[in-house]
Amino acid sequence: MCFSATASFVAGVSLSAVGVVTLKKATRKTDMPFALIPLLFGIQQIVEGMLWLSFRYDAPLLNATATYLFSVFSHTLWPIFVPFSVGLLEPVRWRRNVMHLFQVIGLSIGLYLLYFIVKYPVIAVAEEHIVYVSPHFYEAPAMLLYLLATCVVSFFSSHRLVQVFGGLALLLFFIAYWFYTVALFSVWCFFSAILSVMILMFFWSSAQSRAGVGSLRS
Repeated sequence: MCFSATASFVAGVSLSAVGVVTLKKATRKTDMPFALIPLLFGIQQIVEGMLWLSFRYDAPLLNATATYLFSVFSHTLWPIFVPFSVGLLEPVRWRRNVMHLFQVIGLSIGLYLLYFIVKYPVIAVAEEHIVYVSPHFYEAPAMLLYLLATCVVSFFSSHRLVQVFGGLALLLFFIAYWFYTVALFSVWCFFSAILSVMILMFFWSSAQSRAGVGSLRS
């Protein structure tokens, strides 16, 4: 989490536990990537907790490792993984076809940002929050494509909770940008991580629906 090591580890462990439960609720192979999101967020929060410790104990190797790991999560993994996982959930053909476009966008912007992570040094600075400094060009267009891949893709889902997840993630982006501009990715990733509890709700409600249909048939 962007506020302290303790908060990061508490959030990370809690989300990892939610992730394990979510994975157990997912019964189909195509559900697994979307169900994996809470666990991945948990790992990301633990990584940021390690980054906080690197500042406290002056551990440059740990600092560099955690900085790059967090950056790969935030800048590359999410724009590629989210549209891919949302697309696998979708049963409606025309919606899946639309999501293919978002998958291409996500892959493109994810690899674009990965290039800058590899090409240029990424630095983390501890202030009230952790600020990640990584140079890249065309910042506004890149952010637009990033939001299309991580948030807007969910609007085309036929699942209501997936739509809400994307809408709230987008809303929280603007809140994080307005109040925590310099620490945007750290704060927004924390907010989005909390939202991943909705993914557990999605699979919980899906399991309840299937159980109800099964009882009616029997």
